[in-house]
Amino acid sequence: MKLTLIVPTFNEEEVLTRCLESAIDLVDEILVVDSFSTDGTLEIAKSFDAKIIQREYENSASQKNWAIPQALNSWILLLDADEWLTNELHDEISLIISQKTEPIESGFWIYRSNHFLGKRVRFSGWQGDKVIRLFKRDECAYESQSVHSEIVTKGKLSTLSSRMNHDTFKGIPAWENKLIRYADWQANDYHKRMGEVTVFHTLVKPAYRFIKHFILSGGFLDGYVGYRISKYAAWSVSLRYQKVLEIRSKHK
Repeated sequence: MKLTLIVPTFNEEEVLTRCLESAIDLVDEILVVDSFSTDGTLEIAKSFDAKIIQREYENSASQKNWAIPQALNSWILLLDADEWLTNELHDEISLIISQKTEPIESGFWIYRSNHFLGKRVRFSGWQGDKVIRLFKRDECAYESQSVHSEIVTKGKLSTLSSRMNHDTFKGIPAWENKLIRYADWQANDYHKRMGEVTVFHTLVKPAYRFIKHFILSGGFLDGYVGYRISKYAAWSVSLRYQKVLEIRSKHK
């Protein structure tokens, strides 16, 4: 069972080495899908003998779906540059690919241990975060949506017992800019399918999102980090509907 590692990148020189080193001895090919980085990302990729393909970034799903068919091997391990395998997950994947028979599954869910503001987040609504990142090339693809797209397949899915690490935080300005980008993308999706934007959307839903993350999902147990995550979650909901209103005002 040969494996291709796919890593989408744009200016990831600070984290790419950690990502690639965590999986290099598991894979037979490294495919870096770059959006024309201007830092040292490509030099790092070349040092790992990665094949580099470049394309202007549209959204995550589009970028990944473009890259997946270009993999040489029938099984894919896909990691974002800010993700890396734990030793336990490395060993679990190693056991799977070393079997004499190919798995009956088309893909595997992997839970993520998320980090924010330099701290492991154990609650705050992030404790159940999981993604499909080990999958069969010809039986899986990302659903066509701008944000939070996930693999769809008609095949069987199982869940690995070990977690990967994920540290998406690059500073407050970068984090806020990311939420603004996501709100822009989500607003385009929501504008096409939702009705009137009301106070329920702009006030009630953001307030509930804060309560959901900070109280119902135990964000208070993460302390200040949990409070910041909950506050940003509420802001992202409010921002999404503000963006919908902006789109609609331009179409009047």
